[in-house]
Parts: sequence; structure tokens; C-alpha cells
Amino acid sequence: MTMQSSMESFMLLAAFLGVLLALAWPLGILLARVGDGAGGALPGFGWLLRVEQLLYRAAGVPLKAEQRGMGWESYAIALLIFNGLGALVVYGLQRVQAWLPLNPQGLGNVSPDSSFNTAVSFVANTNWQGYSGEQTMSYLVQMLALTCQNFFSAATGMAVAYALIRGFSARSARSIGNFWVDATRSTLYVLLPLSLLLAVFLMGQGVIQNFSAYKQVALLDQVSYSVPTTGADGQPVPDALGQPAIEAMTAATQTIAMGPVASQEAIKMLGTNGGGFFNANSAHPYENPTALTNFMQMLAIFIIPAGLCFAFGRMVGDRRQGWAVLGAMTVLFVACASVVLVAEQQAHPALQALGVDQGMSALQSGGNMEGKETRFGISASALFAAVTTAASCGAVNAMHDSFTPIGGMVPMLLMQFGEVIFGGVGSGLYGMLVFAIMAVFIAGLMIGRTPEYLGKKIQAYEMKMASIAILVTPLLVLGGTAVAVMTDAGKAGIANPGAHGFSEILYAFTSAANNNGSAFAGLSANTPFYNTMLAIAMWFGRFAVIVPILAIAGSLAGKQRLEANAGTMPTHGAMFVGLLVGVVALVGVLNYVPALALGPVVEHLQLFNK
Repeated sequence: MTMQSSMESFMLLAAFLGVLLALAWPLGILLARVGDGAGGALPGFGWLLRVEQLLYRAAGVPLKAEQRGMGWESYAIALLIFNGLGALVVYGLQRVQAWLPLNPQGLGNVSPDSSFNTAVSFVANTNWQGYSGEQTMSYLVQMLALTCQNFFSAATGMAVAYALIRGFSARSARSIGNFWVDATRSTLYVLLPLSLLLAVFLMGQGVIQNFSAYKQVALLDQVSYSVPTTGADGQPVPDALGQPAIEAMTAATQTIAMGPVASQEAIKMLGTNGGGFFNANSAHPYENPTALTNFMQMLAIFIIPAGLCFAFGRMVGDRRQGWAVLGAMTVLFVACASVVLVAEQQAHPALQALGVDQGMSALQSGGNMEGKETRFGISASALFAAVTTAASCGAVNAMHDSFTPIGGMVPMLLMQFGEVIFGGVGSGLYGMLVFAIMAVFIAGLMIGRTPEYLGKKIQAYEMKMASIAILVTPLLVLGGTAVAVMTDAGKAGIANPGAHGFSEILYAFTSAANNNGSAFAGLSANTPFYNTMLAIAMWFGRFAVIVPILAIAGSLAGKQRLEANAGTMPTHGAMFVGLLVGVVALVGVLNYVPALALGPVVEHLQLFNK
């Protein structure tokens, strides 16, 4: 890694975090007002109040704020019903898309197992895609099923974050808010306006937005290639020597996919969804055309999770608490992103040896360009990988499967931390707050005092629910990986046997259970086995975490908020930030190091000891 490439990488990281902080602070003010539960118009959004009230009337939600309260059980039931119905709609639209309008390519109905996997994926804010979007989904399904669900799943995460914050800020209350109100306000006042602004910006940079049929264009240079000759039965035709006959072909045209891309791209990033309109995702020039859009898309992924940290501080009445949570997230992110940036600037050992043999010094310092988008280079691609896996966003602008073993391990580890290092929209904050509960409990054990966080005593019930929320995803990841490597159906999808093949399976279940959606794409996962297993991981990785967190919110809301005293542990300073960082890292290490040792660690040792 040259000094120049090192400086470029870390200057990009510093610029990214600086702009993020500048944008997240004012957004946090808006987010706090959206989640305060008082209702009424927000400054600058008065024209949306009538729309909000019409939606409440249609849904039967009381217009008076004091009548809207839900206990945590009612809140959870409403959330599960809403998302369950959403899954049915997404599944049904895929199964009948051949007979629906806005399908200029005449794409057929999606298979049952793929439809099931995709429906669960988009409802769970995972957006795992075992299919090629431009070859599978019609424009109507892309918009009505996938794009709409991107809004709803993001709003669900924000609603749960608001409910948990109210649990901390309430004073002996039975209500944690109203799910329908939280989801509606999050969509109307945050997700829709930001998505509109980002979509317009993306279109200005070259992202397409149309309903045109795919275009056939002439190639500037024709491409010659060879294919085996096949007979009427589809089988290869042998030549005189009994070998498959080869037929020379020439490609003079190329099909260019069209579609309403910018509208889906905006909420894909802002909602930390990640599902691409095109199979190449954010490496496709129609999704991510310039270095500026690449930078803005990274900001869009982190902007709401970062803003929610500031909203948290405002809503609990102590802005320092929001800074502490944001500080812990930032420390972990910078450490992990730095490892990826350094690892991907290292050349492959075989290329280094080739450069030494041939006197080609460029090969020694050029870094690992395999799988990278040449328009963005190593630094922007490696940082994008860290951002998209620190958040629960599966968008990618490079092939993670082609990263170095350590460079690929860090995105995997970022997900295995529980998607709390900024994390998804809402889910990052409520996940980190669960770790904060764990941190104060551990501190309480060390000093022999009943732990408190934000004036609420943390007792046995909260710790049981927090333990469930933390341990659900490792159980799904490690259990699913074990089943896959022990069954023929699971092993059949492996294209790279050995340590890397194990890493591909581990990455797939890590991505699914932590609701990320990115992949080590060497695994053939669009099979009934993986479509079913990963759908199970995605559903329970989302909702088996949300329900215990809502239970924590309900329990905390019913407790008196105690005043701080001389024995209260401060939860806004550097000591608590360090403790929180340590707890997140320790849980990740204890859960996943043995599995990581079998995959990327072994692969790294094999690569550098040949």
C-alpha cells in the first residue's frame, strides 16, 4: 500500500464522516419532532397534515393524540399483521406479473420459491435477491411490490426505534405510542421527502427513470465468440472426432435495460434496503453513474441512522446520550473501515511475485482491483463495502466475493456485530440500545449495584428480552450454516470448495439473519433449499428481534424514571462509550470467531503461505 493511496483512502473516510455529521444533526431535529407522539403539523410540512389525517380516518386511527396509545403487545400485533399482509401482497404480485400491465418485456411469473424468498426479503428490510432484477421483475412489480415495501419496511424500523425511545423517556406510562401513527409519520415526513430529493438528484446525474421497453443498440465493436452447436433436442452435436462441434458467432447488438430506476434507487439507499433494479446493483452505470452519486449513496445509507442518534438524545432529554451512542458507532465503524481500506490496497501475493519476477513495480503497489468498479477505484469501493454492511443495506458497487480474505471478512464481521454500527433505519439504534442495556448490566455486576440506564432500572425481565434479541441472529446464522454444509442441497450451490466456499455460505446466512442482503456471489443461492432457508433466517432475524425489543419498551415505559445520584453510572462520557464498544466487540467475538476461523482466516493463511 503506497503512502499516496493510504492518504487518499483515509481522506475519503474523513470527508465522508464530516459531511455525514453536518447533515445528520439537522435531520435529527426533524426526526425527533416526527417521533414525539404529539401529532400536528411539522414546520414546513403543514400541507401534509391533511394527508396524514385522511390516512388516519381511513385506518380508523383516532385523530386525538391522547387516544392513540398502544401497549407493547398491541403495538407488536399491529406491526406483525401489517408486515405479514405486505409479504402476501409482494408474493402475489410476483406470481401473476405476466398478466399485469407495465411489463413491456413480457416477463413471466416468478417461481413459488423465489417469490416466497423475495417477499420475505423485502418485508424484512433485507432485500436479498437471488434473481437478476432486469430479467425477472416487471416494472409494475418493481414499483408496486418492491419499491413500496422499501418504504414500509424502513418505516417499520423507525417505528420500533421510536417505541423503544419512548420506553426510556416515559414516566410510568402504559403506552409506547401507536404503530400506525409512527409508520405513517415516518413515511410522510421523512422517507418520502428525502427520497424525492435524492431521486431528482440522481436523475440529474444520469440515473434513468422511464417506462420504455429495453433498447437494442449496435455495438461500436462487434464481438466474436464460440458456442457448442446443439441439435433440435438441445444436446451438443459431435464433430467427426466425437467432440462437441463449435460454432463461431458474432454479436453486433446489445440489449440495454430501461425502467423506473431512480425512484427505487433513492429509497433503496435511504431505507437501508439495498435491492437493486439491476443485477449489477450500484456498480451499474444506470444506478450509480458518477463518483458524486457514489458518495451521495453512501451518505444516504447512513444519514437516517445517524440522525436517529441525535433524535434519541433530544427525545430522552439529554443530547449527550445521543452523542455517546453515535460515538460508539463511529469508533467501531472507523476501526473496521480502516481494515478494509488497508486490506484492499494490498496486491495479491501471486501478482506481487509476478511483479518482482518481471520488474513491474506497479503490480506490487496497485492493490486488489479484482471485482472493483474501475470508475470508482479501490478506496471508494472498499469504503462502500464497509458502509453497506455496517448498515443493513445490501447495495454493493463491488464484488465482495473478490475482496482479499481479510477485506471480505470485515464486511461479514460488521454484519455479525448485529447491524448496530449505524445499522439499518431504526434497527441500528434499537439494536445498539440493547447493547447499552447489556453494558450497564455488566457495569452493575462489577460494582454490585442495580443497573440503571437513562433513569430506568434494568432488571431480570429486560435482561431476558435483551438476551433473546442479541442471541437470535447468531443462532440463525450458525445453525443455518451448519445445516447447509451438512446437506447435499446446501453443498450443491458451492462453486468454490474449501475455505472460501464455507465463507460464501457463512456470509449468506450472516447477511440474511442480520437483514443486510449483500452476498458473496459465488454461491448459487437461487434454489428451493436456499430460498427457503434464507427466507426463514430473514423473517426471524427481523421479527424475533423486534418483538422482545418492544417488550423491553413496554416494561421500561411502566417504570418510574429515577433521578441521577452520586451512585449513578454516567452513560454519556468516554468511559461508557468504551464500555459499549467493548461489549459489542466481545459479543461478536464470542459468537463468531470459531466460524470465521474456518472461513476467511484459513483462506488468508492459505493465500499468504503458498
